[in-house]
Amino acid sequence: MELNDLQAQRLTKLERLRAANIDPFPPRSHRTHTIATVLEQFANLNNSDTTLTLAGRIVGARRVMGKIAFAHIDDGSGRIQLWISRNDVGDESFNRFRDDLDTFDIIEATGSLRLTQKGEKSLFVHDLSVLAKALNPPPEKWEGFKDVEERTRQRYLDLIVNEDRRDLFRLRAQVIRVMRRFLDDRGFVEVETPILQPIYGGAAARPFTTHHNQLRQDLYLRIATELYLKRLIVGGFSGVYEIGKNFRNEGIDRSHNPEFTMMECYQAYADYDDIMRLVEQMLRIIVQEVTGSTVVTYQGHNLDFGPDWPRVPLIEAISERTGIEITRTSDLEALWGEIRAAGLNVERKATWGQQVDELFSTYVQPTLIQPTFMVDYPVELSPLAKRKPGAVGLTERFEPFVAGMEIGNAFTELNDPLDQEQRFLEQGRAYASGDAEAHQMDKDYINALMYGMPPTGGLGIGIDRLVMLLTDQSNIREVVLFPHLRAKE
Repeated sequence: MELNDLQAQRLTKLERLRAANIDPFPPRSHRTHTIATVLEQFANLNNSDTTLTLAGRIVGARRVMGKIAFAHIDDGSGRIQLWISRNDVGDESFNRFRDDLDTFDIIEATGSLRLTQKGEKSLFVHDLSVLAKALNPPPEKWEGFKDVEERTRQRYLDLIVNEDRRDLFRLRAQVIRVMRRFLDDRGFVEVETPILQPIYGGAAARPFTTHHNQLRQDLYLRIATELYLKRLIVGGFSGVYEIGKNFRNEGIDRSHNPEFTMMECYQAYADYDDIMRLVEQMLRIIVQEVTGSTVVTYQGHNLDFGPDWPRVPLIEAISERTGIEITRTSDLEALWGEIRAAGLNVERKATWGQQVDELFSTYVQPTLIQPTFMVDYPVELSPLAKRKPGAVGLTERFEPFVAGMEIGNAFTELNDPLDQEQRFLEQGRAYASGDAEAHQMDKDYINALMYGMPPTGGLGIGIDRLVMLLTDQSNIREVVLFPHLRAKE
């Protein structure tokens, strides 16, 4: 291993510890309390007769002033000052702290709690030992370690240096806990479905492909959990959900990562109106419990999750923003002709459905700041959604949007196996026309529907994007612990 000068200096200190018969990486700690506990119970533990042992990483600068030294340690639950006196710990231990220990080392300290003259809660140490010698030093600019790419490449260092990042991921965990409790309390059963799938489906996306050597079979990392969860509704469950990873072989930008976390739930004997109410209630509760208010600030916008959300028909929104009535067109060339005639600046797509989506994404989506449901999507954009009675060519589908960002997808589920088969065939033709994200034919899913699936409402919510909104983060990489990054050259 090649070491730089700072690493070499720390290695020399490690070797000095070993020469003094001190293990710089002992197998266990003898900690008696977490730092959070002693800070909370300081008034009761602030007694010179009470001895306790704390452990943690040295953070910030160590200060040595004659026969007294100070350091702060952090154990992940909190941070506290150590007061180290030569008279209390002895010359050998004091010199070892001064000469052989560094910032980022993990140590254990035994002593009693007191307030310093400045009123700081501190552990007055009478015994000190090392638990892990850190060979890597802190970044040169401790407070300046803010570059998104560097922090995500070295998330472990980011979490050490930037305590607020740990708070963010604790909040993320809380979001999932509250969501899980909300669904459990309403009778949904949490389940697990395959990640490796012989046929990918449930979304419009390109998959990652792998190969099973024993079976000599190509398999796909799932792009959605939908089709397996609906098989369970066929099997008799009244409500199921899954929180887990999906994988899509797509571009990476501020709101897309190829590996992301979704919650999908399906409720028998419900429709998309029921699911809209579920979304309103669930997000209202999550936002309130996690942030303490139903109003959150995101990128300068005050987003209010308290009221019911507006329901805006997709076709009307596109017409209002572009002047194009998409229902007047039935094929790509006719729609593209209207786009050119209107002088709209959008990229040409391979299919009619993709072109409609491009119009929406360019002219409508950025305007959807407050929580809003876009409803009633064309059949061509919704191969798994139930047709809307009395509305030719439309489905009972909605997407929730907040701050110009789509955070989910939902619909009254298509339960007619014959209609579903035709939709899959139409998707196959779209795939042949150049739509690489079109659905694949899933004959087993059709077979499941032929046993009968009750009217069902389904929903998918993107956990990562929801956490972005609640933590005022503009990039999905900030809310994923280990996002995918391009390899360094």
